[in-house]
Amino acid sequence: MIRVLIADDQDLVRGALAALLNTEADIEVVADCGSGHEISTLVQEHRVDVALLDIEMPGSPLDHPLPDCPVLIVTTFGRPGYLRRALNAGVRGFIVKDTPAPELAEAIRKIHAGLRVIDPSLLEQAMFDSPLTDREAEVCRQALTGADTRAIAQALHMSHGTVRNHLSSIITKTNAGNRFEAARIALDQGWI
Repeated sequence: MIRVLIADDQDLVRGALAALLNTEADIEVVADCGSGHEISTLVQEHRVDVALLDIEMPGSPLDHPLPDCPVLIVTTFGRPGYLRRALNAGVRGFIVKDTPAPELAEAIRKIHAGLRVIDPSLLEQAMFDSPLTDREAEVCRQALTGADTRAIAQALHMSHGTVRNHLSSIITKTNAGNRFEAARIALDQGWI
């Protein structure tokens, strides 16, 4: 029997996933929660074999690593940036919530067996390299903090004009209206 934890901030989603998975002969939902802060404790208390986690909820599950429990992200947010963040955090699987129930159950089995499961459409999108240069990515990360161009220049040991040129290039490459929007797009795409 594969013991599963479901963590999602939407009660209806948790209940629906539990109802679907409990129809499987070899899968048992042993715990659920609505916050990432509870996950680690529940995994230990219930001896969870696989944790199904939503990537966007209070107390992000990516901020609370589970070294002894494989993680499958099941999310509405199927963006490449989320996939990259999840893989960097060590998750074993990443699928979107509109995945058919039999495929979800099979993904749990594969992850429990030590395999990796990634939604093919997301994997294809994530394979494309970032259009940003390394220096543009550094400037973009600084812009995401809300720093002005002078603060960015000082932090990265660049001239003010060089920072402005990088920001202009980033805005063009992301088709954004301003540097804050460009930084958000770059983050969502997993480029920074």
